[in-house]
Amino acid sequence: MSNQPTLTLPMQSIENGSSRAKEVLDKALKQVGFIPNMYGYMVNSPALLDTYLFGYNQFRHESGFTPVEQEVVFLTISRENGCHYCVSAHSVIADAFSKVPTEVTDAIRNGTEIPDVKLKALNGFTKELLNTHGRPCKTEVAAFIAAGYSETHVLSVLLAISVKVLSNYANHMFETPLDDMFKAREWHAECDSTKECNNTKGCAV
Repeated sequence: MSNQPTLTLPMQSIENGSSRAKEVLDKALKQVGFIPNMYGYMVNSPALLDTYLFGYNQFRHESGFTPVEQEVVFLTISRENGCHYCVSAHSVIADAFSKVPTEVTDAIRNGTEIPDVKLKALNGFTKELLNTHGRPCKTEVAAFIAAGYSETHVLSVLLAISVKVLSNYANHMFETPLDDMFKAREWHAECDSTKECNNTKGCAV
């Protein structure tokens, strides 16, 4: 797998972007308080970033999941998609804002067993829905509901997958560099429980 960007569009900012890009970046600034590097690249297609911001906000406010559960879903999807940027960023958000237990975040990052029965079920079902491309088997759905969730939560996981595909895939194509605030929890696709990380920077797990 190449670590070189496949797209060469420059990072945009409120200062140098087109009028439409500035409009979307201003919305992002109001929504999250700063402009992550990821947004600077995604806004080369203002519609892409605008759609992401809307879906992300909807998931945060209307998914029916707690902040901890939301982060489990986002981290699981990003790890399954091998997105170095989003796993790192959501690890920091999990630690500092969503208050996810560190052992849960690290288990998702490392691909090891989550030490919480309900969150383990959420992680497993998220992977099932993602990796079957929306065709989970009935037994997996039944197990998810038995763990304390609902069929509406299934659709909320689908929303999160849709949102994260936008950011994960954009980061793959741009090889988005991490913002300084996310570097303490830097992650790479090589960093799991079955392999030694070969990244020269190491992995904060």
